[in-house]
Amino acid sequence: MKHAILAVALGFASAGAALADPVLGTWKTEPDDGSYAHIRMAPCGPAICGTIARTFNDAGEYQSPNIGKTLVIDMVPQGGGKYEGQVWRPSNDKVYIGKMDLSGNALALRGCVAGGLICSKQTWSRVQ
Repeated sequence: MKHAILAVALGFASAGAALADPVLGTWKTEPDDGSYAHIRMAPCGPAICGTIARTFNDAGEYQSPNIGKTLVIDMVPQGGGKYEGQVWRPSNDKVYIGKMDLSGNALALRGCVAGGLICSKQTWSRVQ
């Protein structure tokens, strides 16, 4: 009986550790083609995914057809605040090799081509 309770407790502890990933939360993107978004980062299986929660332009918040779509795809923690997966760029509807580096309340996100040799970078700021 003690072993069963310990196994359940360890299961909850490991689930809690996955949920406590420091990249989780909401992040503000840099402007891209004049608009920016709030991206909600959450667990998606063993990885982290980010969906578009809110969108903004020069006139303020607006209802983009991209709200709810996944922008950060299957980012797997590599240790040391680094993640690897894929990113989708809505303005050209292309998916790129994705890399993220977390440093405090700044998240450097890169979309890369040519096996990761050529990258475009944005630094996002934490909203919550």
